[in-house]
Amino acid sequence: MPPGVYGMQDVWEREGWQQVNMEFLLPTGIYLNFTVTSSDTISTIKKMVWKNARNEPLFSALSDPDAYVFTCINMTAEREELEDEQRRMCDVRLFLPILRLVAREGDRVEKLITTQISLLIGKGHHEFDSQKNHEVNEFRTKMRTFCEERAQVRQMLPWDQWMEYNFPCDLEPCSVVAQSGKSCSDKKIFVNVKFEGSEVSPQDLPMFLKQNALRKKSTVFRSAKQEKPEDYALQINGRWEFIYGKYPLCQFKVSLKITPSSRLHSYIFFKFHIKVSHFQTPGCMSFYILSYCFASFFFNILHFAQNTSSLWSIHEPFYIYLLQGSRVNADEGMKLVVQAGLFHGSELLCKVVTSNEVSVCSEPVWDQKLVFDISASDLPRMSRLCIALYGVIEKTKKKKSLSSCYTRIVFDCPLAWVNTMVFDYKDQLKTGEFSLSTWPSVPDLLNPMGTVEKNPNIDSTAGLLIRFPNIRPHPLYYPPIEKTLLLRNVFFQHLKLREIVDNKNYTEFFEDEKELLWKLREVVRQRYPESLPKLLLITKWNKHEDVAQMVGLLRKWPELPAIHALELLDYSFPDPHARSFTIRCLRKLRDDELFQYLLQLVQVLKYESYLDCDLTCFLLERALANKKIGHFLFWHLRSEMHVSSVSLRFGLILEAFCRGSIFHLKNLMKQNEALNKMKALNDFVKSGSQKATRIQTTEDMKVCIKQDTYMEALSDVVSPLNPSIVLCELCADKCKFMDSKMKPLWLMYKNKYDTLGIIFKNGDDLRQDMLTLQMIQLMDVLWKTEGLDLRMLPYGCLSTGNKTGLIEVVKNSDTIANIQRNNSNSAATAAFNKDALLNWLKSKNPGDKLDQAIEEFTLSCAGYCVATYVLGIGDRHSDNIMIRETGQLFHIDFGHFLGNFKSKFGINRERVPFILTYDFVHVIQEGRTNNSEKFERFRECCEQAYKILCRNGTLFVNLFALMKAAGLPELSSSKDIQYLMDSLALGKSEEEALKNFKVKFNEALRESWKTKVNWMMHTFAKDNR
Repeated sequence: MPPGVYGMQDVWEREGWQQVNMEFLLPTGIYLNFTVTSSDTISTIKKMVWKNARNEPLFSALSDPDAYVFTCINMTAEREELEDEQRRMCDVRLFLPILRLVAREGDRVEKLITTQISLLIGKGHHEFDSQKNHEVNEFRTKMRTFCEERAQVRQMLPWDQWMEYNFPCDLEPCSVVAQSGKSCSDKKIFVNVKFEGSEVSPQDLPMFLKQNALRKKSTVFRSAKQEKPEDYALQINGRWEFIYGKYPLCQFKVSLKITPSSRLHSYIFFKFHIKVSHFQTPGCMSFYILSYCFASFFFNILHFAQNTSSLWSIHEPFYIYLLQGSRVNADEGMKLVVQAGLFHGSELLCKVVTSNEVSVCSEPVWDQKLVFDISASDLPRMSRLCIALYGVIEKTKKKKSLSSCYTRIVFDCPLAWVNTMVFDYKDQLKTGEFSLSTWPSVPDLLNPMGTVEKNPNIDSTAGLLIRFPNIRPHPLYYPPIEKTLLLRNVFFQHLKLREIVDNKNYTEFFEDEKELLWKLREVVRQRYPESLPKLLLITKWNKHEDVAQMVGLLRKWPELPAIHALELLDYSFPDPHARSFTIRCLRKLRDDELFQYLLQLVQVLKYESYLDCDLTCFLLERALANKKIGHFLFWHLRSEMHVSSVSLRFGLILEAFCRGSIFHLKNLMKQNEALNKMKALNDFVKSGSQKATRIQTTEDMKVCIKQDTYMEALSDVVSPLNPSIVLCELCADKCKFMDSKMKPLWLMYKNKYDTLGIIFKNGDDLRQDMLTLQMIQLMDVLWKTEGLDLRMLPYGCLSTGNKTGLIEVVKNSDTIANIQRNNSNSAATAAFNKDALLNWLKSKNPGDKLDQAIEEFTLSCAGYCVATYVLGIGDRHSDNIMIRETGQLFHIDFGHFLGNFKSKFGINRERVPFILTYDFVHVIQEGRTNNSEKFERFRECCEQAYKILCRNGTLFVNLFALMKAAGLPELSSSKDIQYLMDSLALGKSEEEALKNFKVKFNEALRESWKTKVNWMMHTFAKDNR
């Protein structure tokens, strides 16, 4: 058969209303053929089928249309039931233009929900079913019950708690509120609450506003009925954001955003009509939970009643059988070798074992017993078997001597790796044969930090067949915690451990330090509980007696603050009791604190060895109790569904979350549809820009946007960046694309009271930007908690898929490059025009407004100087620094951080610790060279901000260390983390840290001319493209 293109992919990718000739097979055996448009919905097409079928035989044999559902073959060559009849044909993407009408079977609502969840998470439920994995099936069943129970509890919430779930208050730290209230106690905020415009104090509660509004309402409408203010809340105009609760008005972020020039703020009076449906009585729910706990208890008893001996009583060496390989692709001149090691986190439990060498072939056979130098009784619960397949190349090299002697040189060529747990998810020591599909190799042979999931791309990767032995004729289980506690010994007291516990470089210990730390573990628990990570690191996990004592100690360890507990989620601490203890500590986090660390908590899911774990349950529980947390948990997981090593785990968690958030699905599906349209539009722009001028491509883009399918998909969307904002009406004429290589889309929306914009990027990895902005947001919170408001502007940024994502447009702002260029005669002099920034601010802030703008500039400049220094942010040219018309300075585009600076011809382009040029100083000093008082205040702000970050240095180091799981190119090794530790002066006193910062501050100011030269070169390069 000659090569050709089969299927209809090209039809669905075309823009506009495509006519498609469709074939329909009816249950009566009748065949229909007619034309539909690609934008028709399934519901519309069904009506057309019924209309055409009326003229055909056996029409009377057909039942009501709702009794039938269309089935098709989709683009992944799978049979799909089209339960969601609001989908358009272009969204269904048929492989062939054939639809078959069949009678409905089963629960229609359940099928519809299942279909919607599959479309939303990007993974069909049949893919989970096809795993035929008991762990997957049990996890799905348990998590579905878990999430649906919480959804039912949520339905019974009173309206105030329902509000806390759907619209959590966006509040400022209390210290800033206290300062705001103190400084504004003599000022009033003018608010307009539908029925009344009045001035109120920043310290007034929302209840006061509601009482005033109701009083006015009863006067205007002469209502005899007295209404209760408790039945109302205040909604921010144009947002799904509400003012309620017992917080002063000045604590709400929307109140603090009001500037003296814009003191009027509007609220909508909103009355609650919430019908609470009691799906299940509390007594009934308690019964189910009690039954589940009893079943679990009975299951554990049943486990160990079957055992005639404990695993810890077996002192035989642990071993496995390496049988054979499959689909191995290697050079014929090689010999194939397998290396195997047992790990607990990052700790190697015993010597690595190496197999015999065999010749290269597609299916090599070893049939060899690999014995490890560790007793089966000493295997820790989280033992991980790490295997590497590599080739050995032998070469001979002639020695440089008179004799003709040759030396043999052996080269190892890594081919593949795979990991698997030694115990299964039910605590049973594995037995029998396991076929392991491997992952492409990494520089090191063994990869203990890698996933324990098999590679799903079985056909394109090498496989290894191993067998775990039956050490005993009955199953062997790891002893439960009740048995481990029986082995505890009497603890001793000793001398102080201050020197060891204060050592910041705790990953390396001398043997005598390890012995002392272990001997005095009870003292550590009582006096230095935050040193738990050190104690876990020196525990001998290959000695079950020590493991038993550590587990016993954990049960009575005092709970740690989140700043210390987060560290225990790293892959170096895989023990389940340690991770359970960590989650117990994290439960104390408020929702706003949990949200601050959500990005890291999602990433460390990759370190979990089994699907069912405390971290998964904790995240689902909190996501189902707070809609904002659920929204971002969904997108953090959804954005990595293309990663093979986590797609199963993340897909199962997403499925469970959706089951518990049925009423949230519609908004999420609308967002997903909008993102798909944005990607299609971006591809259209990329293609068009290669063939036409920018002006022509922009016009074509606007014409494309104005099509009904695009306008419908891109309008009235809850913003993925902020679920309290609805992107209402897309302004096609104001949309454009940007000049950079990936042609990001600049989309503008008009809401009822405002306009706002988003940038859609397709082809750039936004995860590093997202992490950097998260750290800047955290810095802002820490500073405000200490009473220091540096007017930071961590704009919204969200990764939504494989190199796709959204960025918030900061309105009324411009880059320093544009400001300098527009205020200078030539590009050569633009970078050196020190008056440009100040003149621009004067033009935007006439009269008395200028002082406030300079104050905003001074504070924000101090904040970003410190933030960019600590985070080691590079590539700081004049197009990556922006200023708002109000004076706020902020940085964008964080493609390089942690000291990974750009270089050209071997020369480092970043030659200053942070950006502090003389035109910045010129603005800070209000254009006067002798205004040293203003500059000294700026310096003091920088120093105060830096000291606050140093006091919280451990938190930043822990958060970055947890993000190593993300696989960011510039955050992959301990060297990257070391940069942060150095910039935050961990291990040094506050005086030493401040002294070092002062040196960096003076260096940045003294060497700022180098920055100006770099800016000039950047401007030249940009203008000459």
